Amino acid sequence: MQIQVGKPAPEIKTSEFSLAGLRGQRVVLFFFPKADTPGCTTESCEFRDAHKTFTKKNAVIVGISPDKTAAHAKFAAKYSLPFTLVADPEHAIAEAYGVWKEKSMYGRKYMGIERTTFVIDEQGKIAKIFAKVKPAGHAAEVLEALAK
Repeated sequence: MQIQVGKPAPEIKTSEFSLAGLRGQRVVLFFFPKADTPGCTTESCEFRDAHKTFTKKNAVIVGISPDKTAAHAKFAAKYSLPFTLVADPEHAIAEAYGVWKEKSMYGRKYMGIERTTFVIDEQGKIAKIFAKVKPAGHAAEVLEALAK
């Protein structure tokens, strides 16, 4: 399924998180490859540092990666991350959002997360998509989009 601006966001329901439970608020859903790696740490810490500003804009930040819940708990504690991290070890959520892609590093092909952020409006529809995100400066870029 192709995710498009203006279309409903695919539902996310895990034992600890439900996207439908956030209706009425904007959601910044960011997919990242692996907790506690340089790019993911940069991106997550920028979202942490801007967390109060996102809250003032009625926006909830949610990070998703294929890591297990324990890895997320350790990552969140290490960097004092004040937002929800959703474990997607089976990459079902990533596949539903179209961000589980073939990647290549040093000539080796493998499947993984393409760093992508979705802004979901109060009604649960996709408002903006940031594809192939560069971690540094991304939180500011998302805040700018929320201001429009």
